[in-house]
Amino acid sequence: MKPLLLSAALAAATSLSGLSAEAADYRRIVSIGGDVTEIVFALGEGDRLVARDSTSTFPPEAKRLSDAGYMRALSAEGVLGTRPDAVLLSEGAGPPEQLQALKASGIPVETVPEGHDAEAIQRKIEAVGRALGKEQAAAALADKVAADLEAATKEASRPAADRKRVLFILSLSDGKIIAAGDGSSADAMLKLAGADNAVSGFKGYKALAPEAISRARPDAILMMERSSHAAAADDLRANPAMADTPAVRSGAIIRMDGLTLLGFGPRTAQAIRELSAALYGERS
Repeated sequence: MKPLLLSAALAAATSLSGLSAEAADYRRIVSIGGDVTEIVFALGEGDRLVARDSTSTFPPEAKRLSDAGYMRALSAEGVLGTRPDAVLLSEGAGPPEQLQALKASGIPVETVPEGHDAEAIQRKIEAVGRALGKEQAAAALADKVAADLEAATKEASRPAADRKRVLFILSLSDGKIIAAGDGSSADAMLKLAGADNAVSGFKGYKALAPEAISRARPDAILMMERSSHAAAADDLRANPAMADTPAVRSGAIIRMDGLTLLGFGPRTAQAIRELSAALYGERS
């Protein structure tokens, strides 16, 4: 990443990029993105944060920080109101016009790349480490996380014939089921945990028609336990298309913390093990 020049004029003309060599001196940092915030704490630098976004719910200490808003609906004024001397920003943050306003302010900004695999997690950790001036600590953490991920993925692997078909439901409201398709973070996690996504043929998340649910015939349903639209078992049974699936008939409904499951941060190996155990039981 290119160094971010600190003058306001140059910062306004430069795209979101790396922080300067004085990164270790920044003491008032705003972290945007649950995975980003988690990495900051994992590097032992949580005391340098003055605010975080609403997706940053781990570790518990993060919740004591000022809330700068939802990462995809940021207000530059709200972020700058915390008087930061640097901002760590997930690549998925927005909207664009608010990010431009942050850049124009002259506050150094580091964009942390997104991604849903082991290499992406390593890049995230390295980017945060550079932003904080903690490259050596980040390299050590990245190595540790990579080794744990490799072990967890190996433990969860199964022959194709034994893999369960799982439907990840992002939300269920007024009978409309929003599910995860190809290339989504949920799709990636299912594969890492030794399962198959019950639906495919579309990217990201979309509403499923009843006939698509019937064709999917999932063995299990996976949802985030803290989603404001999380469906209860009764809601699934009340949905005609869902009620006849093997998952709902058998009661195979799994709930996991959203940040743990989909954050693709330092706890991803833990998420793989938890999901695999929920699907297949603990391995001896």
